Amino acid sequence: MISYSGLLQKLNEKGLTKTALAKELGISSRTVAKIGRREKIADYVLEKMAAFFSCSTDELCRAISDNSLLQMLRDEKDIRMPGGLYHELQVRMTYNSNHIEGSKLSEDQTRLIFETNTIDIGEGIPVDDIIETVNHFRAIDFCIDMAEEPLTEDIIKELHRILKQSTKDSTLAWFAVGDYKKRANMVGGRETAKPKEVAPRIKALLAEYEAKTAVTINDIIGFHYAFERIHPFQDGNGRVGRLIALKECLRFGLIPFIIEDVKKMYYYRGLSEWECEKGYLTDICLDGQDTFRKLMSMFDIRVDSAGISE
Repeated sequence: MISYSGLLQKLNEKGLTKTALAKELGISSRTVAKIGRREKIADYVLEKMAAFFSCSTDELCRAISDNSLLQMLRDEKDIRMPGGLYHELQVRMTYNSNHIEGSKLSEDQTRLIFETNTIDIGEGIPVDDIIETVNHFRAIDFCIDMAEEPLTEDIIKELHRILKQSTKDSTLAWFAVGDYKKRANMVGGRETAKPKEVAPRIKALLAEYEAKTAVTINDIIGFHYAFERIHPFQDGNGRVGRLIALKECLRFGLIPFIIEDVKKMYYYRGLSEWECEKGYLTDICLDGQDTFRKLMSMFDIRVDSAGISE
């Protein structure tokens, strides 16, 4: 559902009706009807309207979700509300996901970067750890913004681009920021998909996943394993995979999971032993849901009133 309150305000300020605006800009009556029904209209039409009113498209409309948890995160994100659920999600998921991958930043340092966009750097903190922390904040924003969209290769690649932009890796010609790997790699001593295999395997994985009529938390966990097994990027696969899981949980009204760094060995075990025992990875992801539930309880958000499922 889309709110066009900003557009209606602009029309009122200019003394125009929707019909008059449509005539002025050559917009079809079908598009006008979509606005009345609060449906999404084409981006180029929005851009034409924004140019007419000399404003951004964000000032004309915004998505409103029936999922009250997602809407709460969007509302808090839009006003950069301090000390709320969005704030804590950003700090805790970013710290844990980056720390699992070897970041030297502490949770307090991660919090300071999010809250002040500054840091008191101690010795031995790689610059890339700071850059990737800021990038991870932006990647979570992207997941919240795109939560209700179908999962596509473009979304997956964009998450990787956001995460790795301006890092040392982005200066390497062979690294391919925002695109699939060019060189073969291994994870935990195990082979992953060869570069030429990545695109067809990701396409097949997405086709199978998007064909599901009702996605459950087990489906998202299964997708996460399959994605990590393919390992489509040169680096950043774990963080991108966990960001995808966040987006998809929000998309389907499921409690997201935050894998804590102190439990990473259980997480690694779950990934390595999935083929013979799915319970290990499932259990650690469900434990991650409990972590998110605790965050919700801190803000007196009840599961049954947040538009999400257990």
